[in-house]
Amino acid sequence: MTNPVYRSARAAESIAAQYRRVLERWPVARTELHVPTRQGSTFVIACGPETAPPVVLLHGSQANSAAWMPDVPLWSRKFRLFAVDMIGEPGLSAPVRPDLAGDAHALWLDDVLVGLGLSHAAFVGTSLGGWLALDYGSRRPSAVQALALICPGGIGRQKNFLLKALPLLLLGSWGKRKMRELVFGPAPDVLPETLQPFAALMDNAAKAIKPRVVTMPQLTDEQLKALRMPLLAIVGGRDVLLDSTDTRDRLRRNVAHAEVCFIEDGYHFLPDQTSRVMAFLERKVELPDG
Repeated sequence: MTNPVYRSARAAESIAAQYRRVLERWPVARTELHVPTRQGSTFVIACGPETAPPVVLLHGSQANSAAWMPDVPLWSRKFRLFAVDMIGEPGLSAPVRPDLAGDAHALWLDDVLVGLGLSHAAFVGTSLGGWLALDYGSRRPSAVQALALICPGGIGRQKNFLLKALPLLLLGSWGKRKMRELVFGPAPDVLPETLQPFAALMDNAAKAIKPRVVTMPQLTDEQLKALRMPLLAIVGGRDVLLDSTDTRDRLRRNVAHAEVCFIEDGYHFLPDQTSRVMAFLERKVELPDG
């Protein structure tokens, strides 16, 4: 049977091995879990005080839970974190990709929460993970205490990035570098040593997997208006994948209580949001006394 995620079995094995090596650098004490679900096994990394309020972390497309490594040292001080490898991405969860339309992913997350012993949690999601958190909040409002979304899909118009990307792909390594800069912004002259293993993993994963070429379903105005949980959205004005102005405006029209942080010079990748998300969680998620 053809693997819907990886280009080859060898590529899948190589990325899994490299990912496990990166996880050895996880910056705080962790527990690795394999949760059974109707979509197959789901890999979860748990860290932080076991009695602290739970926060579920959902990474973006073409990534895995290693994306949260810069954030967990701060967030895990006051929250019990559950970093979930999304199915159908280059992590250690099942290599399946059910349709984004419909309730397949919500049902999968139901199983994940049951397997983790959670009836509710706050959710932090980025890009496709932001869409996933938003979709779950719309379908399961009682299970979602708060939503912190970074460049989320599902609200603003999704742009046709392929129109810009295809000409660049014809220009060899220079074109590929320029394409990455459109999404992630200019690369630093020197990448911090702590980020180098993760960056290498993401570079190899991008070559090893089949990219999702799909349109993320958008919530209607009525669905947005029905959201009652605290909501933070952080978006970049230079996002080439999603229309951040549309995201901001739809939230302002339909979710009056939403906190929207519009970063004019921000790209689809928005690093250094750790403190902003932490401040939101501290304000909106009830912490135990002491």
